[in-house]
Order: sequence, then C-alpha cells, then structure tokens
Amino acid sequence: MTASSNGKSATNEGARSFSSRARGLTRGRARLIVGLIIVAAFYVVAALADFVAPYDYGSQSRDETLAPATAIHFFDDGGRFHARSFIRARRLVDPLARSYAEDNARDYTLALFARGYSYDFLGIFKTDRHLFGVADEETHRQTSSLMSMPRVNLLGTDKLGRDRFSRLVRAARFSLAVAPLGALFAGALGVLVGCVAGYAGRKIDAVLMRAADAMLALPALVLILAARAALPIALPTARAAAFLVAVFVAVGWAETARLVRGLVMELRGREFVTAARSLGMTETRVLFRHVLPNASRAIIVQLSLMVPAFLLAETALSFLGVGVQEPDVSWGTMLADANSTTQLAEQPLLLLAPAFAIFLFVLGVRLLSDGLRRVSD
Repeated sequence: MTASSNGKSATNEGARSFSSRARGLTRGRARLIVGLIIVAAFYVVAALADFVAPYDYGSQSRDETLAPATAIHFFDDGGRFHARSFIRARRLVDPLARSYAEDNARDYTLALFARGYSYDFLGIFKTDRHLFGVADEETHRQTSSLMSMPRVNLLGTDKLGRDRFSRLVRAARFSLAVAPLGALFAGALGVLVGCVAGYAGRKIDAVLMRAADAMLALPALVLILAARAALPIALPTARAAAFLVAVFVAVGWAETARLVRGLVMELRGREFVTAARSLGMTETRVLFRHVLPNASRAIIVQLSLMVPAFLLAETALSFLGVGVQEPDVSWGTMLADANSTTQLAEQPLLLLAPAFAIFLFVLGVRLLSDGLRRVSD
C-alpha cells in the first residue's frame, strides 16, 4: 500500500512538473512572438520611414509652430457621419497662448496612399506616395500655394513648424541602427576577449582582465565627451553614427568579456569538455562546438541588456548635443524639446512621444530575449 502511494505520488509530481514545463514553454513562445512582432514592427517602420511619414522631416510650416495635434473629424457640423475622415484648416488666434481655431469653410478629406513629397523608396525607385495624407493635396498644388494647404499633424508641430510624427518615424532609423550595432560589435569583442582570457594562461588572463577593469572604472560620460571634443562640431549623420558605435564598443566590451571569461573557465572543466578533448578535438573546436553553445543563453541575456542600455545612452548623448546634429533627427534630439517646462506642461504626451517609442522598443527586446531563453531552456 505504501509502495503504491509512493508510486502515485511520484506520478502526480512528474505530471505536475511536465505541466509546469509545458506552461513555461507556452509563455516563452508567447513572449517570443510578441517581442518579435514589436521589434519587427519598429524596423519595418524605420525602413519605410519616408513612406509612413506624410511630410519631409525637415519641412517647415511657419504658420503652425508649436501647434497641437490635428483634429480628425468623422462628423460634419450637421451631425452627419462621413466614412472618410477629414480635417480642417486652422489659424493662430492667440500668439502668446499658441491657441488655434479651425476654419469650417472647407473640409479636406484624408486618404491612404496620398501624394506628397518625392523620395527614393528603399533606394530602388522614386515615388511620391505616402501611407496617408490629405487627398486634395495634388489638386491644391496645381491651383494655389501649397503653404496654405492644411497638414495632418498626428503629434502636432515643433517650434519650427515641423511635423513631429514625421520626425519621430525618421528618427527611428538613426536610433534603431546605432544601439543594436553597438551592442553587436561590443558583444562580439567581449566574447572574443573573454574566450581568450578564459582559455589562455594566467599572464594573458591577468592582462586582459586588468584592461577590462580599467575600462569599467573609467567614467564613460567623461570619456565620450572627451572623444567628441576632438572631432569637428558639425558631424554628418554617418560619421555621428560611426562615432557612437565606436564609443559603445569601447565602453561596452569589458562587462561582456568578464561574463564570458567566467563562463568559459567554469565550463572548460566539465565532463563533456574532457570527453571532447579525449576524442582528439582541438581546443578551438572544443571552444566553439561545446563551450560557447552552452554559454549562449547567458550571452543572449547580456546582449538583450546592452541594446536598451545603448539606446538610452544614444538618446542621452543626442539630448546633450553630442550625437546627431540638427537638422538630422534622432529620438534624443526630439526629447530635447522637453527642456521647455512650458511646452511640457501644455503638450506632455506629444513631447514625450519619443520616450514612449523607446519604452515600447525596449519592452519588445526584453520580451524577445526572455522568450528565447525560455524556449531554449
């Protein structure tokens, strides 16, 4: 009777353990899918920024500076519903309070795949089609001045009358390229240094780890500002991106190197590594076929932490004017508008739209990395 009870208990415990693993796998897959969708959506929007943005990120409308978001209507003044949404022209009625009033004389219909400024679609062909815009813009361009044409500003305009939504979409290209590239190169360098330190003798290990300790001890912000001071004040976008990536690699490899070094030193004493050596495998083959695959989960987690950290670092540096320069745009330069407490009090959600974008992207990266870890487990 006791043996039967113990057997049933073991069976129930095994079933519970299997059920728990199954639930963990399901949650891991769900997080992986959601994170992949969020991250992929950001990169698709960044790649198609000119198509998604209704206006050129540098074009100005001096009649609508610091304007709120454009009101999109479905009902006319008589209360009739319109399937196609429309906007109305607006005029500045109080320059001090920056308040605007709509002109009800005419409605301007919104449409998908509307015409706007010309651009190279993915560098393949030239087009002027955009995801959305004012449907009457082409007719208006032929009959009157385009400057008097009302614009649909989903996030309002900045102090120069530039469309914030168009700038937010275009800024994703710079921010989402610099941070992952910096994390990728810094992680690769850290893995290389960590592997060498973990497999080499004590002298090489001591030299490499002391170099890593020195990098970790240096104040990163001071180092970055000193390096930026040695460069010209005005940097093209490509050079600014290369500078930030180089800085992230210089200050970010040390932590990964210490992590990988510890993992390599712990794994190289395992039985499966000893068995691989006894079969005549070279140390390089053992490292890349047995040691690194078993350390991959910790490395993935480390990289998933580096991407948000570098993204926030790029935002902070651009906010301070060290990264990309006007008229080019990144999420950090857009957040610089939040310096004005008056504007922040009047339009908090519009000014902090880049912060919400950063939050969503970081959330997607963490869900993706956590899902990968759970599925691999």
